[in-house]
Amino acid sequence: MTSADTHTEIASFTPYPIKHLPVRVDLGSESLLIEWDNGHKSEYHYLWLRDNCHCAECIATLTREQVFEICDVPETIKPQEAYLSEDNRLVITWDHADHGSQYHPGWLFSHCYSESALAAKQWQAKVWDKEAINQALPTNTYLNIMQSDQHLLSWLKDLRDYGIALIKDVDTAPNTLINVANRISFIRETNFGTIFNVQAKADANSSAYTDLRLPLHTDLPTRELQPGLQFLHCLINDAAGGESILVDGFKIAEHMREHYPEEFKSLSSIPMAFYNKDKHSDYRFRGKAIVVDENNQVVEVRLANFLRGPIDVPAHQTLALYKAYRCFIRLTREERFQFFHRLNGGDLIVFDNRRVLHARNAFDLKTGSRHLQGCYIDRDELLSRIRVLERDAL
Repeated sequence: MTSADTHTEIASFTPYPIKHLPVRVDLGSESLLIEWDNGHKSEYHYLWLRDNCHCAECIATLTREQVFEICDVPETIKPQEAYLSEDNRLVITWDHADHGSQYHPGWLFSHCYSESALAAKQWQAKVWDKEAINQALPTNTYLNIMQSDQHLLSWLKDLRDYGIALIKDVDTAPNTLINVANRISFIRETNFGTIFNVQAKADANSSAYTDLRLPLHTDLPTRELQPGLQFLHCLINDAAGGESILVDGFKIAEHMREHYPEEFKSLSSIPMAFYNKDKHSDYRFRGKAIVVDENNQVVEVRLANFLRGPIDVPAHQTLALYKAYRCFIRLTREERFQFFHRLNGGDLIVFDNRRVLHARNAFDLKTGSRHLQGCYIDRDELLSRIRVLERDAL
């Protein structure tokens, strides 16, 4: 097997190493079955196979985007013949328009959609409480992140899985966090700017810009799409107080699912309103505090008491929602779930804002200064950067 055999030619910019070889093909009425050399069996429907033909007629070679549309072939399309070639590709000649398709074994095995294969592909967050994250907080240095793609990839994967990661020894010059953010992607701008300065000021339009205690929350739940990653870079922090408090919202949600199932059901099914108003803007969104996907896996938490609008659900749901909301807040206040971390000059903490709730103790400006800078990057950018770095590492 040559190195060229480990990659698809046109299906994607992503290489697909051959992990297993097909050893047998059996044709059925609507699909075919491939048996692999590890004993696994994959069923591929004929419509799916035709839809995923990778020839230059069906895929634009420059962009790798599909130009073929599945409605242009009969729903009953079948192979005239199908076999495994000497270089282990699945080769099909279709009974429509004499079209031929070839499928690279690495790509084909990676896209198996059997129940066991889909379950194995399901991403699992590494949820944490106080004890777990104190032992396993992903940490790296500014120099490593800026100079090494290998360190960057490792740090980003930890950030994806744990929802939180720290960078030490960051230059404390203003706007240095832009350098780190740009190692991932472009920064998301909001009404608070591209870079926002977290320091007390007289004309504050957010509690973050005061010396007050901030309760646990996610940022901008008032938006249709909450920011994904939040960066907080400490330039100076020699004031008394101001410790950061972080809680894994996924951990709280899973604890509720296990111990308070009715409350979990309410928070994941009944929406609440969030408002963010000042003199020049008025953002409002109505959404669920706990968001689950089609597999009932928690994928997002949306919560900020100081940005919550009045509960406005039908009367028969009002008390159930209050009960569930109170339960969630009580759990976030339990010490076992809270990670305390004092940010010092040169620390840059990054966390998944759609998962990790953060808070801040009040601080005393009479005892010193406190200045953090922050920015946002969407979660999509994190995942894209990981995939590209993984592609380049193969």
